[in-house]
This record gives sequence, structure tokens and C-alpha cells, in this order.
Amino acid sequence: MGKNGLDALLVSTGLGAYIAQPPPDTLARQFDFAYMSALSEGLEEMYGAKGGRGIALRVGRACFSKGLKDFGALAGVGAPAFQSLPVSDKTQLGLKALASIFSHFSDQASSVADKGDTFHFIVDVSPMAWGRVSDRPVCHALTGIIQESLRWATGGFEHHVQEIACHATGAEECIFKVNKKPIGQL
Repeated sequence: MGKNGLDALLVSTGLGAYIAQPPPDTLARQFDFAYMSALSEGLEEMYGAKGGRGIALRVGRACFSKGLKDFGALAGVGAPAFQSLPVSDKTQLGLKALASIFSHFSDQASSVADKGDTFHFIVDVSPMAWGRVSDRPVCHALTGIIQESLRWATGGFEHHVQEIACHATGAEECIFKVNKKPIGQL
């Protein structure tokens, strides 16, 4: 997007004040979910549904790689003991660690359920779907965060992640189906 694209997005979503004064880089819960939702919706308005989705996926991946990968329970992923685990175990533990971080350090309560060949990453309150109504899932940045967290946790393996239920479409929760086996090993 570049600086001009970001500035235009912030202005179009009513968040222009953040151009001069970005939110603080702290664990304080000072950036409202309504702002995340507005940014998510603004990307789709600026770039269309496909373009907005693509940018949001990249934003999610960058959020993980630039800020979350060394945080909390995910900090131990680089340890030799963790790296010696089978990919399936690393996938499950990586998802659980991510859910724990979201649940403890944000208002985004998250959990993981084993569904046989897949995991469900369940989000009770998604910042991307906050207050939105849509005919399709809208939590693309969160999809990107999950994808990148699994790539990191499994030592480079990519996993198929699909949002199969979204609060914006009327579902009770946002649910992301994650294949247990990485892409190429299905």
C-alpha cells in the first residue's frame, strides 16, 4: 500500500488522527476492535473484495512475523526440543499457543478444537468482524496471522487455513478450519 495508501485508508475509515500519532506499541488495550473492523472493511472498499482480502492476508502474516512470533508461548518454538516434535504436534501446539496469546493479552477469546483431520481455531470475538454484516467471511488478516504462525511453528510448512464461520455472516463465532497436514503432504 505504501505510506500514501495507508494514509488514504486511515482517512477513509475515520482514523486519520493515527497518521500523525500512531497507537502506542504497548500491551494496553487502547486500539478498539471497531477500528480494526473499519480498517478491514476499508481495505475491501479501496481495493475490492479480492484485492482487500489479499492485502489483509499479507497484513496478518506481517503482524505475526514482526510482532507475535517471539511473544509469550510462541517464544519457545525455536527450542531444539520443540523443533524435534512431529509436524502434527507442532501444528497443534502452535495453534494452542496463538489462542492463548490472544485470550490472555487481548479481548479476542480464542480456542482450538481437534476435529479429526482438521483443527478449528475458534474466535469468540473477532476484531475484523466487529459490528460488520457480510454475506461472506471477513477475517482475512486473522487468517494470515494463523497461516504465518503455523509456518513459523512448523519450520516452514504452509497450512491451508479457511474461515468457515464468521460473526459478520451471523455465526456465533468465527471459526477457521486448519488442515492438520501441511500443503503438499495432503
